[in-house]
Amino acid sequence: MVILRDDDRVARMAKIGQYTSFVSMAILLGGLALIFLGDENAIFFQLLALAVGWGLSQVGLYLQHKYVREPRSDKVLDDALKHVARDGRLYHFALPAPHLLLLPTGVIILHTKYQKGEIYADGDNWSQKGVGLRKYFGQEGLGNPSKEAEKLISSMANYIRKNAPEIEEVPMAPIIVFTSKEIESLDVKKSRIPAMHSSKLKGFLRQQKDKLPPLPMEEYEALRTAFDKKVADLVEEEDADTA
Repeated sequence: MVILRDDDRVARMAKIGQYTSFVSMAILLGGLALIFLGDENAIFFQLLALAVGWGLSQVGLYLQHKYVREPRSDKVLDDALKHVARDGRLYHFALPAPHLLLLPTGVIILHTKYQKGEIYADGDNWSQKGVGLRKYFGQEGLGNPSKEAEKLISSMANYIRKNAPEIEEVPMAPIIVFTSKEIESLDVKKSRIPAMHSSKLKGFLRQQKDKLPPLPMEEYEALRTAFDKKVADLVEEEDADTA
């Protein structure tokens, strides 16, 4: 399996996340310090500092969870797929979908979620329990993984139409992958979009690969070219290593 990862983007976004978290803490502490001013307008600035500081803290939390926290989602996927997608090309943080696997049979969008507690899905309805206030302050929200995955599919479809217009229809499927080892329970069998823990991903893909016919070679090459141009420098390194 070929892994193409935009490490420059990872480093850049990790630094932004760290700086954002630092600034948010400074703003929150500054708002707290306003208590000692005794100004009648201090309450307004305290509320403003709380709103801005909390908003920035959520941005910093999201970026650090995605680009700093170990093991990062991309590395979890690397380990989960290395034995089942030997003929695949795995793209991280380079395309409209942060994690994409190109196989001879089609395109798989891997939408990762790092969540703890109890996760339940029924169709497009998702819920999370057992995390208390961490749901708002200690980790990014669960959101709606199904709708998020569909948006990624739409974004990739637009990208393919622009960069590989000769392909009329691409077999493209999303998978929602939970990567936390500390998740308490994961009841997602009723999810409309396939969802599973990363430990189940290998077995699921092995079953699916045997059912799908390969893409016409010209379509596969067109997709590979369209995806590789976003990581041209990494592809050059790959070619140099295999030369």
